[in-house]
Amino acid sequence: MTGVAVAQTERIDGRQERWAEHKRARRQAILEAALEVIGETVPGEEIHARQIAHRAGLSRTVLYRHFEDRADLDRAVQGLIVAKVRDALGPALELQGSPRAIIHRVVGSYVVWASENQALHRFAESGAAPTSQDPSAMDVAVGEIAGQVEDLLRLGAEVLGVELDEATAQGLDPLVFGLVGAVFNSVRRWLARPVVEPSREAFVDLLAESVWYQIHGLVAARGLELDPDIPLEELLGAE
Repeated sequence: MTGVAVAQTERIDGRQERWAEHKRARRQAILEAALEVIGETVPGEEIHARQIAHRAGLSRTVLYRHFEDRADLDRAVQGLIVAKVRDALGPALELQGSPRAIIHRVVGSYVVWASENQALHRFAESGAAPTSQDPSAMDVAVGEIAGQVEDLLRLGAEVLGVELDEATAQGLDPLVFGLVGAVFNSVRRWLARPVVEPSREAFVDLLAESVWYQIHGLVAARGLELDPDIPLEELLGAE
């Protein structure tokens, strides 16, 4: 290949990459515009594609060059919302502090995000009807977060020298999924009340306490004692 041909190929590749980056940036701008529109829309009011396109500074025709149809757009928006939920919970999902503090931190992070982003929370659950084969975006989020919590519990058991019996080890996945799903459902129910009460702080305390006692029950039933207020770092240092 001659030097001229190489230069031409590089220019073509460069243009293609710039165009691809432009498309990615425009798609992201559409999704961010959709989040703004959703956040400003009265609950129960339909959100039209033209509203999103207008907020993004585009025509409806241009908007649909980046998505197959409205369902594809809704799925992409839901995916972005779920990513924001993961970002909000990420720092809380660390094995630092006492068991009670860890649970309170994780539950509190989710409750705060959901209460401050109620419209996005609703849309992630019902923005697009999933097919019978595909889980909803929120179900995917529950599964991912449950996986992280399960990893956290397994790591906690390992560092504390607690050996899980075969049945417990095998059943941990569905148990944790159910536990995380119950938290999501409790928050959904709390936010859907005509008057959102009790206060956010009181609700976090109640929900975190409920989660702790479910975990404590499983631990105590196996003859183990775990003080909820002793930092794990202290327990590890004592071994």
